[in-house]
Amino acid sequence: MSHPRHDLDPIVHTPARFSVLALLAAVERAEFRFVRETVELSDSALSQHLTTLERAGYVTVRKTQSGRRTTTWIALTDEGRAAFTRHVALLNQIAGTAP
Repeated sequence: MSHPRHDLDPIVHTPARFSVLALLAAVERAEFRFVRETVELSDSALSQHLTTLERAGYVTVRKTQSGRRTTTWIALTDEGRAAFTRHVALLNQIAGTAP
């Protein structure tokens, strides 16, 4: 039998990305600045993590224009929600087997 840690998703497992996905799992979408402030990342660090998550198909990043202001919206995809849910289940399984 294989230990469940082998099935953890390396994309999700990074603490910053895990935090972003946890935040997005609770909402329909979130504005970039809200995510940045809540997860306590710099603009560049959040952008890099979002690029990784977007390439994996876990989030979508959309920009909207209102007058001169551009707002960046981030949303969890169905695939991202499934990956996050699987990851949390594995973590709970690992925690549940602790002595």
